[in-house]
Amino acid sequence: MNPRKQTINALRILSVEAIQQANSGHPGLPLGCAPIVYTLYQHYLKFNPKNTAWDNRDRFVLSAGHGSALYYSLLHLYGFGLTMEDLKGFRQLGTKTPGHPEYGHTAGIETTTGPLGQGIATAVGMAVAEAHLAALFNKDGFPIVDHYTYALCGDGCLEEGISYEACSFAGSHGLGKLILFYDDNDITIEGNTDCTFKENVGARFAAQNWQVQHVELRYGDDVDAIKAAVEKAKACTDKPSVIICHTRIGYGSPLAGSEKVHGAPLGAENINLTKNTLGWEYPAFECPDYVYEHCNQAVLNGQNANREWDRLFADYAREYPELAKSYQSMMKGELPDFDKIEGLYDFEKPMATRQTSAKVLNTLAPYLPSLMGGSADLAPSNLSNMKNTEKNVYGDFSAANYAGRNMHFGIREHAMAAIANGMQLHGGIQAYCSTFFVFCDYCKHSMRLASLMNLPVTYILTHDSIGVGEDGPTHQPVEQLVMLRSIPNMKVYRPADGKETACAWVSALTGTSPTAIVLTRQALPQYANSGKNALKGGYVLEDCDGTPDVLLVASGSEVEICVKAKAMLAETGVKARVVSMPCFEEFEKQSAEYKASVLPADVKARVCVEAGSSYSWYKYAGSTGEILAMDEFGASGPAKALFEKFGFTAQNVVDKAMLSIEKNKN
Repeated sequence: MNPRKQTINALRILSVEAIQQANSGHPGLPLGCAPIVYTLYQHYLKFNPKNTAWDNRDRFVLSAGHGSALYYSLLHLYGFGLTMEDLKGFRQLGTKTPGHPEYGHTAGIETTTGPLGQGIATAVGMAVAEAHLAALFNKDGFPIVDHYTYALCGDGCLEEGISYEACSFAGSHGLGKLILFYDDNDITIEGNTDCTFKENVGARFAAQNWQVQHVELRYGDDVDAIKAAVEKAKACTDKPSVIICHTRIGYGSPLAGSEKVHGAPLGAENINLTKNTLGWEYPAFECPDYVYEHCNQAVLNGQNANREWDRLFADYAREYPELAKSYQSMMKGELPDFDKIEGLYDFEKPMATRQTSAKVLNTLAPYLPSLMGGSADLAPSNLSNMKNTEKNVYGDFSAANYAGRNMHFGIREHAMAAIANGMQLHGGIQAYCSTFFVFCDYCKHSMRLASLMNLPVTYILTHDSIGVGEDGPTHQPVEQLVMLRSIPNMKVYRPADGKETACAWVSALTGTSPTAIVLTRQALPQYANSGKNALKGGYVLEDCDGTPDVLLVASGSEVEICVKAKAMLAETGVKARVVSMPCFEEFEKQSAEYKASVLPADVKARVCVEAGSSYSWYKYAGSTGEILAMDEFGASGPAKALFEKFGFTAQNVVDKAMLSIEKNKN
């Protein structure tokens, strides 16, 4: 038997059998793309299934994540620990083979995919990280960072706008170690792509500074043509490459070429007919030993490559001990002792929290060489650059300078957030990105995936409320705070001053999930009693003698209004406590005793104040508390006038405090 042909067919048949067993899945891609991924894993992908965290492995991203059955069949045949029982458990509760690939859930999966286009953009981020680390650490004779990022996408991925953003960025930055396979089968769920997708994809990629090649696979498994294309792609070092593979969806099955094979099981009869067509003679979920032996040749090659790299790195460490130490520290994600960083919590004059964030970022930058990121063309407003000084030159990441740590993402928020995910996933990079808070809607799906994967990416989100002012309601966030707070695993910090901003950064960098730091355009005071208690998410900023009559609870810029209201209430004999609540998520992690000490249950008179949606606050306001929030769009005008128009004044907080106190008397 021909082991090449039979291994390709094994990938096909195991995939469609898993889908049939589950009565759910997408057989079309596995049948059409099996020769692509076989060629990659058998001949090119540098991997070691016994060491899936090997730094210098090649990365493979299945952007078309609905083809997960093919991915799992690959991982099974190539020794990543997935058993035949795991394949039989495809899409079932509690198995290692969920409906779409999930990072951290199944060994060998480099990123969670499924939302189309996300994988392409994440792969771009991985290629960014490889290029950056190679520029920092490689020396003549010591290419310790030297690997490729491969991705497989379909028509759906390229129709999504995120792919255009990401591929434009990749081409502009000449990411030559990024190779994308495009499964061009002319079919989506609704039928032939002629009804929606007629553009010349090759010309599109060429215009974006990609090398473009075509491989014909509709009529057979031309592995040699795929190999020739990969060789040519690897030889092109100054631009990324796309290999447009003209495939036939559902190849070998009676439904080949039809949308009917995209997203539903073939059925038992059609599987038997497919087996006959492909010459596969084995019962369900059986695979001959010679297929495993053939695949094991690639496994042994990868293990040898891993050992060779280990020897290379040992020599590198002897030749360049300080660089080796720095490399290992970055790849391990080691952090400095933040308590020993001088000036991190020092702020004197009133500043916008976007300014305090810039100060914190630039204080941290020398101590955290892995810190890398930038803005979606808004750095002068987001204040998200690490500034060059005589002592520290951070530079701009570009095709001419991959060592730069400041990134210019361009006006590409969606791709920016996904690229940051890829940088973080690669290792060695502590990624951050930035835009105006209102535009985090463009980032949302990538932020959601970061939360699902528990990636500690940091988002700097400035211009956080009606305080944006004259730009008007299109640029004034209202519902975005509650949107981000509703994402599981996402931390949302809205600091009230410089020390709280420093805490937000420390929490982000020491956490195991993403963090959004939401910042003001307008100046805020610095509070004597703020500080590291902000790491607890909520704390008493200003208190009164004895039991308070009312609690004034706020985040960000509205804390200042509550502080003023407290003083006004004191003049009338009303005792108030001001609670700063910069991060709900961290506050909820605290002990019941601590939370009760900040928000005592027997003090039911409360006013919660935030220039965003009221939905976040009902838990803390209680049944008799008052909420001062924004449940309508803003308007264009100076910030001060807008805060007055919408009731964000100390007097209004006083009035609501008295109303809540009165309610609790009845």
